[in-house]
Amino acid sequence: MTDRVYPSSKQSTNAAANPYFPPTKAQRYGAARPLYRPQTKRHRRSCCCACCLWTTVAILVILLLAAIATAILYVLYRPHRPTFTVSSLKISTLNITSSSKLTTNINLNVVAKNPNKRLVYIYDPITVSLTTNDGIEIGDGRFSSFVHGTKNTTHLKAAITSNNQELDDGSAGKLKAGLKNKKGLPLKMKLDTKVKAKMGALKTPKVGVRVVCEGIKATAPKGKSAATASTSNAKCKVDLRIKIWKWTF
Repeated sequence: MTDRVYPSSKQSTNAAANPYFPPTKAQRYGAARPLYRPQTKRHRRSCCCACCLWTTVAILVILLLAAIATAILYVLYRPHRPTFTVSSLKISTLNITSSSKLTTNINLNVVAKNPNKRLVYIYDPITVSLTTNDGIEIGDGRFSSFVHGTKNTTHLKAAITSNNQELDDGSAGKLKAGLKNKKGLPLKMKLDTKVKAKMGALKTPKVGVRVVCEGIKATAPKGKSAATASTSNAKCKVDLRIKIWKWTF
């Protein structure tokens, strides 16, 4: 009798459960490949461009609204800068010793005017410095803080002093020669402060202000009587000093 070979039941069961077993060569290599994923760079770029565009539009809209609000406030309030005038400058002491040390005692009077009808200025304390046109320091002082009402004129008084201020030989020589000049010694005055404006219930942030007055001619006092400087040709210029980070404009 001939022997018959019967296939294993276990092998037939696996073949029935997985008709693709054993896998082909193409199937083996295909299983090792990573799945294809679509690229998203273009989508991200388009999102970034859209964000930049909308940010730019928002900034432009804010600037436009700020300009419109500024124009409305200007039309309603017609703001004008305050004016400053040197009314008098009396020199009680202006002495240079042989060792080039300067001692000064000067009484300064300044008139501040607010020409606005609806605008109030609120000043911080004001520092005062008096120098020659060559930049030689004569002395310094201070005005107290004050509120400058509408259509108001305020008289400010300060003492400009220096006590044994050391000068180099060149500065001392120039100062002595200037005091002997018949036309007088040209002086320059600087006022520095911060001010905010009040318009009804609205208050602006503080802004730096510098006032520069030129055209003052001073002479040295004789004896115990004070010498009055000539201020008839003195002119003062008011400049806003807006500070952005490290720069002042």
